[in-house]
Order: sequence, then C-alpha cells, then structure tokens
Amino acid sequence: MNGLGYPPDERLMPYLELAGFESAALIQTFDLLYDLISTLVERWRPDTYTFHFPCGECTVTLEDVALQLGLPIDRSAVTSVSTIAELAALIYSLLGVSPIDAKSKFTSLKFSWLKVNFEHLSINATEQEVMCVARAYIMHIIGGVLMPDTNNNRVHLIYRQMPHIAAVMGFLLDAILGIG
Repeated sequence: MNGLGYPPDERLMPYLELAGFESAALIQTFDLLYDLISTLVERWRPDTYTFHFPCGECTVTLEDVALQLGLPIDRSAVTSVSTIAELAALIYSLLGVSPIDAKSKFTSLKFSWLKVNFEHLSINATEQEVMCVARAYIMHIIGGVLMPDTNNNRVHLIYRQMPHIAAVMGFLLDAILGIG
C-alpha cells in the first residue's frame, strides 16, 4: 500500500483535525501480505458482500472503516456525478496552483505533481499557504490511502458509478472544500 511517504508538517495538523483527517494523516506506508489478500479474495462473496470463513460470515461495514481510520461518516452523501464544470479553476482556488491551464480538461491529479508542489512547506508560509498544503495532503490521503486507483499514482477528482462510497465521498468533499 502506498501511503504518502512523508509525514505531515506540524502546522497542517490543526487543519487536518478540523477536516477530520488527523487519524488518517498518521497512516504510514506498509507492505501488503499477498497470501492474506489471496485468501481473502477467495473467501469473498460479491453477491452478499461478505467473507465466508470456517467460523462464519463476516462483512466490513462503513462504520468499521470509519472506526479504523478515524473518519466521521455523518455528513452529506454524494449521490450523483459532480457538476463542477471548471475543475482546473476549482483546483487553483483550493491549492493556489493548477497543473494545467484552466481551459484544459482533466479528472485527476498525479501524486508526483502534488508531492513536488506541496511536500515542503516554507518556514515563512502564510496561513493561506498552509491551508492549501493541508488540502493537497488530504487529496493525497484520499487517492493514495483511502481510494487508490489501479496504478496508485493519482487522485481522481470525479468519482462516477460508485454509490458504495457516497457517504465517504460526501464527507471528503466537505473536508476539502470546507477548510478555511
């Protein structure tokens, strides 16, 4: 599993806490146990969303994930495709910089771009710059730890056809848009 690979600057912690990400920010990179994953995959029953073990059935609920990661799940759910037309402009307003010009279309940010632009926070950073870095850190947590893509190299800005993550995405969007 690819965590962020770098701990958050202490100045980010109040903003991460405000957004409900203080526990998720402490998740570190770890090695996957492929034998365990293979066993779990073999025991997964997609028709009932449960694992079938010799001792009985087990399912992972949203509450289980929330408790493990320390993320609140009591916010509005995202139930449709994003209606944000100008993602580049939104990213610029949230992060103070955008990877491409506002006329281009994109649906994700590369981790390499986030890391280059936000890993190191200037000692003289303004409050606005700290908030932008906190938002970038949250985006990296979302795409690298909570909901990685198959290549694990970008955070997607639009989630389509994923109703099973609606409650989590609602909270995450509130967290990113709500800081500040």
